[in-house]
Amino acid sequence: METLFFWLSKLAWFVIAPESLLLLLIVAAWLLALRGAHKWSKRVLSVAVTAMLILAFLPVGEWVLYPLEARFPVNPPLPPKVHGIIVLGGPEDAFKSSVWDQVEVNDAAERFLASITLARRFPEAKLVFTSGSGSLTNQQLKGAQVAKRLYAEQGLDVSRILFESESRNTSENATLSKVLAKPAPGETWVLVTSAFHMPRSVGIFCKTGWVVHAFPIDHRTVKGHLLRIDTGLLGTLNNLSVGIREWVGLAAYFATGRTAALLPSGCAA
Repeated sequence: METLFFWLSKLAWFVIAPESLLLLLIVAAWLLALRGAHKWSKRVLSVAVTAMLILAFLPVGEWVLYPLEARFPVNPPLPPKVHGIIVLGGPEDAFKSSVWDQVEVNDAAERFLASITLARRFPEAKLVFTSGSGSLTNQQLKGAQVAKRLYAEQGLDVSRILFESESRNTSENATLSKVLAKPAPGETWVLVTSAFHMPRSVGIFCKTGWVVHAFPIDHRTVKGHLLRIDTGLLGTLNNLSVGIREWVGLAAYFATGRTAALLPSGCAA
């Protein structure tokens, strides 16, 4: 069932992603023009151009992301005793790392930076890094392998880190990591992931019965400056894609019982 969910989510997103929809509109306008339906071709092309102009001058993607990023407080106070730190994969690029034979990361690298800081702040805490492969075709390339190399290169004792390398999505991150880490009741565990991804992640961990303290990082929005003219079509389109994907993920996980709330805000101890 989890495999079917994984495949359907990948295929569905390929169709409904904003960049895919824009491409489909342009292709549709072109095909309509070839068939002589110039009136409809102009209408469809006008929709595509209008959408691109809006994305080019307004931070629409940030408007979609901000409610997610503002869900949990930044730099939350943590208790003196932390038993474990969970880091969700995503900042590593397993494919490029395998091609170039060195650690390659993306724009979510704050997950690594924050986890290293927390690991040094709480030297007695266990670390769990969870990332298999979210690819449909390269399941042999595991994000946890890249993370292990990065942590070793940054001077961390990798023997204190549990690497979970079989998960394909956030739901499996939580369930497989819980089996690996065996958290005891009453322990304090800190969850590190991107701020936009934190609500869904917390909801999933809560659903498994694993109480976690959210430590959001990697913010994509500019708080207090959301109403502005901002020229940057590609950046806005990327933020919009990330935001819509996360909202769709929240709805899908709630509908399938993987979270107990549509927009989780924490779980009771």
